[in-house]
Amino acid sequence: MAEKVKPYKHSEASKKEQVTQMFDTISNEYDGLNRVISLGIDVKWRQKVVKIVSQKKPESILDIATGTGDLAINLTATNAKEIIGLDLSNGMLEVGRRKVASKQLDDTISMVVGDSEDLPFENDTFDAITVAFGIRNFENLEKGLTEILRVLKPNGIFVILETSVPTNPIYKFGYNIYSKYVLPTIGKLFSKDKIAYNYLSESASVFPYGEALNNILRKIGFIKVEDRPQTMGVATIYIASKA
Repeated sequence: MAEKVKPYKHSEASKKEQVTQMFDTISNEYDGLNRVISLGIDVKWRQKVVKIVSQKKPESILDIATGTGDLAINLTATNAKEIIGLDLSNGMLEVGRRKVASKQLDDTISMVVGDSEDLPFENDTFDAITVAFGIRNFENLEKGLTEILRVLKPNGIFVILETSVPTNPIYKFGYNIYSKYVLPTIGKLFSKDKIAYNYLSESASVFPYGEALNNILRKIGFIKVEDRPQTMGVATIYIASKA
């Protein structure tokens, strides 16, 4: 079970409420800071997700925790007829809507406010479902995964892109220094929310990764589960399907 880390430790609000507040606050700065913090490597990771999803030739895709819509926009390369980007934060979605409109993708991409743990869709709706850097923000991981399995079509594909911790001791040491000191410092210097990047670092460090997350996916009922570490293990792509 994932350890429940909240952005604002002295607040009595639920993790879901706190995460929504945090992303609403940092929505306009998120894209720029994210590129700096990840050194731009996250762009390549998303491209790999698109390539994996494209192999299924999906007609309908749900991108959960879509944020400002980077992955949803990238997923138009699959030629899917319908892509829905879903997120709790309307602030993030507003940034995403502007990006979608600027690229004239309104006919393909819809950006909607929604809860991953109570998805507003019928069973067996989507050919593919993706989550990039958002699954660790779920309040109840297993409930969210159960909902994802419910709305995924049989033989559909589910792809997660999430931060992870390198297993190589040298890489792990460097990762720990960066995530514990460098990332929060960048956040404090440039973010409106001084706490946000502490949370993003801490939540990444305690979230299950590799075989631990594979086992959770299998427990929920996903099949053909596999993980593919990226860039020395600082991120991992997980692939699963539905019977």
